Order: sequence, then structure tokens, then C-alpha cells
Amino acid sequence: MSVDELHRARAYLLRVAEPPAPALVAFVAQHGPVKAAKLVRQGDCPAEVLKATEARRGYDLVDQDFARAAAAGARLVVPEDDEWPAWPLLTLDLAARRGVAEAVPPLALWVAGDVALGTAADRAVAVVGARAATPYGENHAAEMSYGLATRGVPVFSGLAYGIDGAAHRGTLAADGVTVAVLGCAVDAGYPSGHVGLLNRIVRNGGAVVSEYPPGTPPARHRFLVRNRLIAALTEGTLVVEAGRRSGARNTASTAGALGKVVMAVPGPISSAMSVGCHDLIRDARATLVSTVDQVLETVGRFGIAEDTSARPKRPTDRLGPDALRAYEALAVRADRSDAEIAAEAGLPLRTVRSLLPALEIDGFAVRGEAGWRRRKENA
Repeated sequence: MSVDELHRARAYLLRVAEPPAPALVAFVAQHGPVKAAKLVRQGDCPAEVLKATEARRGYDLVDQDFARAAAAGARLVVPEDDEWPAWPLLTLDLAARRGVAEAVPPLALWVAGDVALGTAADRAVAVVGARAATPYGENHAAEMSYGLATRGVPVFSGLAYGIDGAAHRGTLAADGVTVAVLGCAVDAGYPSGHVGLLNRIVRNGGAVVSEYPPGTPPARHRFLVRNRLIAALTEGTLVVEAGRRSGARNTASTAGALGKVVMAVPGPISSAMSVGCHDLIRDARATLVSTVDQVLETVGRFGIAEDTSARPKRPTDRLGPDALRAYEALAVRADRSDAEIAAEAGLPLRTVRSLLPALEIDGFAVRGEAGWRRRKENA
């Protein structure tokens, strides 16, 4: 059995049923792609498969699909290929066994771009959000994506206007790998305002991915189906802005159902574009994150610890618990007696009397005529 046969069989199967096509996927898993394609052409398959393929069974456009894909610089990646992201997509199979209805793996994927899809998906984070994004949301999406890219983390999104576009652009600005997963064909030119961005992604080491055959136009239901791939192909999903009902929340819900990490960036409480994020956080369906370090720490598998070296350090960080309480009880502009400091700090007088000379030596306290006060440099 040649690889060419496999690719042609899976290209045909992608064409004859609208994804996610669970009955057809199960049929292919049982018989293999070449035999399954032959049986579907003949109409020799179970009733559910016949129903899913009835309208398009005669659409044998394999040669046309490969020609159009070649013109768009795309290739067909199948589960039998080395670059197939088998490990990330395994979560779809596992979720399906738990009864998650939308957990259906793709039969194959059309990919434009030189990066190996499996490599890009190995340590990836999805950054998604509202199309009608605010400047606040777009800025944070771009900054988060830029920061992830500088840490070597690929960023997946959906190429939509708003947050998706900002995520792709932020990654490209850091010379990182970004992957756009579409709800239409890779050659559909949608959205028209992002065709230039799509081309930049392909030219700069990223990829554009779709399970829809060349020439397939965008449709609302296709974007919802596409969302399961964004969730499955990444280690975690970060929602930057989202309305109460939105595609971004759909992606987050799918990621949660797949057992993936879900994160959300909080926004102004008055912003309608942050309502979805706040709902996810309040309902404990997403972890609140505000920095790239927090994203990496939450995702966890990357083994990248939070960078605490960049945090500003206070002089009092080196004080012990009792010494810190005594220091905090010192006034800045007035002397306090040992007894007053002990009462304010809630410490035994003898403890305070032993701590104050040490605080003076370390530059935190000054002995005055009527007692002790805080050193001005540390106030």
C-alpha cells in the first residue's frame, strides 16, 4: 500500500462528508482509509455512514483538490505521516470514550507552511478571543503571544479579526511559530482583510491548517467545528476577551472537556468584551492569568518555572516574621517606646527589645530621644 494511496483515500473521505463526521471516522478506523474509501464509493457501508456521505459520495475530486492545494502551497497531512500531531489529538479519542460528543479526530488536515505540524503542536498554547476586541484586549493578546514566542512556545489561533489577529501578529513580531486553524479551506482567502497576515504566517515559519478541502467556503458551523482542533492541538487555551456567548468561549469549553488547561485574562468589570472571561473565572472553569509566566506555570508540562528574578525586591524581604512585625510597628515621623511597639506589633516586650537593636544595625530603625522610629530611607 503506497503513501499516495493513503493520501488520495483520505482526501476523498474529507470531501464526501462534512466534518466532524463521527460515523465515517469510526468506519475508517475499523477498515483503514483505502478500503473505507472504496466501500463508501460503492455505498457498501452502515446506515449512519451512508447518511453522512449520501449527498457527496459521487464527489470524487481528488485530483482537483491536490492541484488546488499545490497552487496554494498546501499539502495533505494524514495520520500515517510522521508529522501528524498524534499525541495532542489523542485527547479527542480519550474524550470520545468519556462521551464528549464533539470529540472527533480529523481524518486528515490540509496544511500550508514549512513547519512540521506535529512539531508546532508539541508545546503550543492557543490564544483566542473576541472579534470585536477592544484595544485593551488586542494589546494584551499581542503582548502575551509575543512573550510566549520569545520562550519558544508556538501560538495557535483562528485568524479572525480582533484577538486572533493580534495573537498571530504578536507571535510574528517575536519571530515565533504561529499556526492559524481555519473554518474554511486554506485557499478560501478568508477573512479577506487577513490574507496578508495569512501569507506572512506561511512565509515566516508558521502554518495554516484546515480539515476542509480546497475551495470550501466559510460557514458559521464550520468555525464551531474548527474550534475543537484549536483546543485539541494545544496544551492550553488562553481566552483574552470574550462575550457571554462567543466562539472563544466555545473553544474554552471544548478545551476543558478535553482535559486541557483553560486560562482567562481579566478585563475591566464594565467591559462587555470581558464578561465571558469573568464568567469562566468565577465558575472555576478557567485560571486567572495576567502574565506570560503565569500562563507557563499554569500549563505546567513545559517545565518552565516562573521567573522571579525580574521581580523588584524590597529591603524588608530579608526580615524574619517577628522582625517584620516590629518594623511595621515603627512610625516614620514620631518616636515610639518599646512598649508601644510591642503593643502595635502584638509581640512580647522582651522580643521587641531584642529585635530593635538588630533593626538599627541593619539600617531599618533609628533610636531617638523618646524611643524608636523607622529609618526614612526604608519608609
